[in-house]
Amino acid sequence: MSDERRIVIVGAGPAGVRAAETLVAAGVKPVVIDENARWGGQIYRQPPANGGFQRSKKTLYGFEACKADALHSTMAALLPHLDYRPDTLAWACEAGHLDTLHAGRERRVPFSHLIIASGATDRVLPVPGWTLPGVYTLGAAQVALKAQGCAIGRRVVLAGTGPLLYLVAYQYVKAGAQVVAVLDTSPFSQQIAAAPKLARLPSTFAKGLYYVGWLKMHGVRIERDVTLVGIRGVDGVEALEWRAARNGSANETIACDAVGLSFGLKPETQLADLAGCRFRFDATNRCWLPETDPAGRSSVRGLYLAGDGAGIAGADAAELAGRHAALALLDDLGIAHPRGPNMPDAASIERRLKRIAVFREGIETAFAPPAKCASQWPDDMTVCRCEEIDAGTLRRCIRGGEANEINRLKALTRIGMGRCQGRMCGEAALNLLAEETGKPLDAVGRLRSQPPVKPIPLAPAMYADDVAEIPMEARDE
Repeated sequence: MSDERRIVIVGAGPAGVRAAETLVAAGVKPVVIDENARWGGQIYRQPPANGGFQRSKKTLYGFEACKADALHSTMAALLPHLDYRPDTLAWACEAGHLDTLHAGRERRVPFSHLIIASGATDRVLPVPGWTLPGVYTLGAAQVALKAQGCAIGRRVVLAGTGPLLYLVAYQYVKAGAQVVAVLDTSPFSQQIAAAPKLARLPSTFAKGLYYVGWLKMHGVRIERDVTLVGIRGVDGVEALEWRAARNGSANETIACDAVGLSFGLKPETQLADLAGCRFRFDATNRCWLPETDPAGRSSVRGLYLAGDGAGIAGADAAELAGRHAALALLDDLGIAHPRGPNMPDAASIERRLKRIAVFREGIETAFAPPAKCASQWPDDMTVCRCEEIDAGTLRRCIRGGEANEINRLKALTRIGMGRCQGRMCGEAALNLLAEETGKPLDAVGRLRSQPPVKPIPLAPAMYADDVAEIPMEARDE
């Protein structure tokens, strides 16, 4: 690779691995920056290489074991042909370079072309008691199981909405954990209405139905159209209180010592924001997304988005989008596309992505986050854990006429300024602001990102001597 052509991929999940595979097949040697210790992303997360437990891929990934194995094997074969940097956080992005952190040491990584395959995170909407020890996101519950070989508790309740509820419940029960209930806030009628679009991917739809049936056969209580009243406990989770629509105002309580909470997924877009990408509000994802063309080109020259970081669509779509972004990058460099049985062309990729997009619309219809949930939050409920800001503080600021836009609310209250940089509280703040002002989500603004996108030490080691250059081994001859 010449000095003028430095290609970097952020993320080694399905999108990042397939992008790297496509580039390597075309004779390009990219740098792959991976926050995790091993490639695979969240969906195909691998246990530690020297972990104290052993679980087969079939046990870890279920129906997706073959796909996981194929992705893992592909990346393993690619390692001699790229510069793979695991355990490395890309915490800031500016024109032409990333700031990264590895083992407490900062390194600036320059690039001429960048593919961001940053994946997704849980959409967090709080309920009273959500800050108690023993409350996790569903993503964290998966990390505990896949990477640490343990469950989040002895008696677990999974609550919120989204297909991940049922997948995580299935994975937990298969692993021997006790899941006492799955509480889904989405009405069953909503899920029935989405069935025609979900049927566009019949095998994926069938797997979802199988998970629900299997859980019921194994004694897991499944309730739909519920309202989560609150999580109870003193020094930790003791019970979850909820209300079913069919019971009117009668509340029920389930004893548990851990709760997995999530309301679907949202894209990780902070690096794209810091890089200067234009954003648009996407009604399907219910959030602001970087503007891209069908191949993943952003509004910033030489910067591409792929996978769930550009819009939630799942692992299969992420693999396709990673390839598509890499093909677009090769086009922009004037490099011929690689050929082969495992190298689909751009046209076939776009056809498959369109079919998945219809299915994704069905998912969002079936598992929409609860409407007007913010109106039910008590004033003393913590919304921002980092800055200890409660719902009442936000309401007083909004009702006083001081803020009707999210970044103004941030400036006045410090919501989104803490360690999580709004990754945990941003969705809640937007929903509360929209509820209080009577505006739709797209009219209350977009929470702008600030570096670092995730916490870093206050005094990391000085930059390495070679920060201005990617090492020679990362370049083509």
